[in-house]
Amino acid sequence: MSTKSRLQWMGILAAVAVFLALPLPVFAQNCALCYTQAASTGARMIQALRSGILVLIIPPTLGTVGLIFVVHRRSNQFKGNDDDAGPGQDW
Repeated sequence: MSTKSRLQWMGILAAVAVFLALPLPVFAQNCALCYTQAASTGARMIQALRSGILVLIIPPTLGTVGLIFVVHRRSNQFKGNDDDAGPGQDW
């Protein structure tokens, strides 16, 4: 493994460690009004709220994954083979 890839992995692991070390209340900062309204509703409304959250999360997530896939395929499409490079094409 090269030094560059080791540094990249170490950076990724450090970012994951920092993310996991953050306290959980940081991720749970909700609107007080939303919390009280959701708590005062029935089970049917809570299920509708959960379904609504999924409906709002899934399309952007799928779009992001699709965009990353397309960009990755396009970047591999334009990478040249080093064996085929002629003189003067080393940039």
